[in-house]
Amino acid sequence: MAFRLLDLLPIRKGHFRYESGHHSDTWIDLEGLCLHPEPVTRLAHQLADRLTRYEFDVVCGPLVEGAFVAWMVASRMEKSFAYAERIDDGRSDALYPVRYRVPKKLRDEVRGQRVAIVNDVISAGSAVRGTLADLIECGADTVVVAALAVLGMEFIEFAAANRLPLETLVRAPNTIYVPSVCPMCAAGTPFNN
Repeated sequence: MAFRLLDLLPIRKGHFRYESGHHSDTWIDLEGLCLHPEPVTRLAHQLADRLTRYEFDVVCGPLVEGAFVAWMVASRMEKSFAYAERIDDGRSDALYPVRYRVPKKLRDEVRGQRVAIVNDVISAGSAVRGTLADLIECGADTVVVAALAVLGMEFIEFAAANRLPLETLVRAPNTIYVPSVCPMCAAGTPFNN
């Protein structure tokens, strides 16, 4: 069943700039992921089943699609749910220019809690990294990160370096570049997004 996840996601080829600031020749249109909730719900339940070995109180997901998947996991596991909102500081030339913040009304609810961060698809992990940083600021303890799919090695290496367990249904290759070494930029290929 998990292999069908990539069938649910429209994948485009070209020259793209990710939220993290990295460049890639692959783009996944995640906005349509929850258009038909039934298959995504089944996949979220499979992910929830993988998380039963971890002890946590709250499931937190970055808005937008990641929070929907996180809500499905929290519901399946009968856990509390929180989310982190995207905040663009306008630092568009830097890597990881966007932050994520748990809303004011939920910050006290996650303080001192053990948290599982759940996302839809992770590439460089900008949304998860931002959510993790804010949960630390809130005083929460993130015990695991989970996603329906993890693409490439960037976030896998980050999770390992930070001793964060990482659970996923699908791992697939994906090459990302820092702008200074992007072969598409060197070839003068314009951005698609």
